[in-house]
Amino acid sequence: MPPFADSRPHGNGFQQTKQDSTSNIVTIDVGGQLFQTTKQTLSLAGSKSLFSRICNSDQFSVPFIDRDPELFSVFLSLLRTSNLSSKAKAFDLQDLISEAQFYGVENLLVNSQSNPSQFEAFNLEKSSILPLNGRDSPSAIATTPYGSVHVAHGSKITSFDWSLQRKSTNLTQFSAIDSLLAISTNIVAAGATDFSGLQIIDLGKGVVRETLNWENVTRSSSTVQAIGSSPEYMFTSFESGRRNSNSIMVYDIQGSFRPVLEMGRYEIYGADLDSAIPATKLSWVSSHNLLMASGSHSGPTGVLGNIKFWDVRSGNVVWEIKEKVDCFSDVTVSDDLSAMFKVGVNSGEVFFTDLRNIGGENSWICLGDGRKAMNGKKEGFGCKIESHGNQVFCSKGGDLELWSEVLIGSSRKSEDGLEEKVFRKNLMGRAKDTGETRITNLGFGGNKMFVTRKDQQSVEVWQSSVRGF
Repeated sequence: MPPFADSRPHGNGFQQTKQDSTSNIVTIDVGGQLFQTTKQTLSLAGSKSLFSRICNSDQFSVPFIDRDPELFSVFLSLLRTSNLSSKAKAFDLQDLISEAQFYGVENLLVNSQSNPSQFEAFNLEKSSILPLNGRDSPSAIATTPYGSVHVAHGSKITSFDWSLQRKSTNLTQFSAIDSLLAISTNIVAAGATDFSGLQIIDLGKGVVRETLNWENVTRSSSTVQAIGSSPEYMFTSFESGRRNSNSIMVYDIQGSFRPVLEMGRYEIYGADLDSAIPATKLSWVSSHNLLMASGSHSGPTGVLGNIKFWDVRSGNVVWEIKEKVDCFSDVTVSDDLSAMFKVGVNSGEVFFTDLRNIGGENSWICLGDGRKAMNGKKEGFGCKIESHGNQVFCSKGGDLELWSEVLIGSSRKSEDGLEEKVFRKNLMGRAKDTGETRITNLGFGGNKMFVTRKDQQSVEVWQSSVRGF
């Protein structure tokens, strides 16, 4: 039986009229209540929706839908304005999701409630906690553009949908997952530093679709150090099981996962550990069509590292930064700000360098007290730094800093002749959100920020105080 049918006369005395097929006005009977709208409004729901089928139906009588008219009015308003009306708050979110699925407009509901354009950094505060099963703390998180999140904890991956209402858990072959990438809503790439191969996992079906390995010289296992992606490619940093060689593999991400290119195969020669530091973070820089690969290690002379920008088309390094003094604890690139940021492992301070000078001589500019760089106390150990849009987020222990560019309204030039950039720091969250255990992961999806902490079996959700359902 179709989800809508011809309407019949009602006992309330209302006389049904037939539809005029030439009219742009459409009348719909939902649970005994009549609604009128236009064909153009119904067409906004998309060709696969029930609204579209009603709009294109050749029935002459008023179609009847046996559903709740109050909920229907919410979605009709959503079609008209692209926003949920205030009356939607009277309903449980799960009821709205179920009804949106019935009408085939869940994508419109998602877009109205978890749109990346609704992300407001200065209004973020901790809004909810997502509990995880078991005793393991999160080791990695992966988000999707509209706010669903996958969380690796121990050997498990727990997934929450965009509404954070639906939760599922999959058990994997790993003892612990160190790298996780969301390829789509249900497909992830997962790897570990103590387990060979990169696994492509279908979380919806609970199966490993494919395992990708790197053939190294010693023919030993190939462990995963980092995963990244661009719209076309997936990047994976592999290290041999003997830890004497590493490489970055480039795969086609459009379904086949075939290897496209191998970049930067490095071997360790003798005691020269600096000759082969594997990349432990991979970030795509879309404005320059380059891959940033960073890695560091602790040696007798302190923490050393390098940052390389790879041209995927040629497989060559176009810019390299070698870190010796106050090496990065973490590093990130912001396309919107055209800058790269790091948090120094010794000083714990945030530095930036201008990407408009890419390929030239690097010059880190300290946004805090640069004198701390020589103290050797490792105040930045474990600090995380991530960019999202035109904002930069840096964790300091259990607290979060938000760095933003200040529009100075002048044409002052820096030493390299570029227009000077000025950044200012803001502390995030309310007083009760500060001083907790060390932050271990930061992720962004939709209008939300996700935060995990050491020894906590949960994920914090930070949202704008004036947004959301």
